[in-house]
Amino acid sequence: MNLTLATYNIHACIGADGRFKPERIVHVLRELNADVVALQEVEHHDVDGCDLLDYLAAETGLTAVSGPTLLRRTRHYGNAILTRLPILTVNRVDLTLPGHEARGALDITLDGKGRRVQVVATHLGLMPWERRHQVRELLKLFNIGSANIYVLMGDLNEWFLWGRPLRWLHAHFKRSPHCATFPARLPFMALDRLWVHPRKRLAIVEVHASDLARMASDHLPLKGIIEM
Repeated sequence: MNLTLATYNIHACIGADGRFKPERIVHVLRELNADVVALQEVEHHDVDGCDLLDYLAAETGLTAVSGPTLLRRTRHYGNAILTRLPILTVNRVDLTLPGHEARGALDITLDGKGRRVQVVATHLGLMPWERRHQVRELLKLFNIGSANIYVLMGDLNEWFLWGRPLRWLHAHFKRSPHCATFPARLPFMALDRLWVHPRKRLAIVEVHASDLARMASDHLPLKGIIEM
């Protein structure tokens, strides 16, 4: 049996044409047909009288877990996870550093067809020293032995291929494929990443580059398949 994962920065559902069209994100999510999707830049718009995240969940048939990093009077903003697997635990982690944009991670445990699957979904900061601190904090979340499979995925904003954050992550999880996802129209930067432990479980990592995905957001989704 396989488990399909994806990470997708939806850019608040604003596409390459500058238009807010959440229905395009819904169609891309349906194309992915993933069991677990990490979402970044989820802005809590009202869509037909429904919160945006609730709308995405309803239209895809998935369960939503919110992880807002900015709590505003009008619209919250941040991370989320959509999943079709039973949720066992949820832990919201603050990765914000003083003077910088609020950042965080969602750390959840899922029942993955009889196996415990820990998924940590995140969106890291823009400054190198900021990402170094945040990656150190993320690695503390993984207690190898408490679950069967461990996943870290999200928009890491890490474009230094030989920088310390990626070296630390590769050392912890073993190396994962480098796939360009940004910008969506003509991607050349691998900002979106996916790691799995044990590494041998990760069978496929690929960019989902459909015509609609190139239009729906400024990032392309990254998809992975785990052999259970």
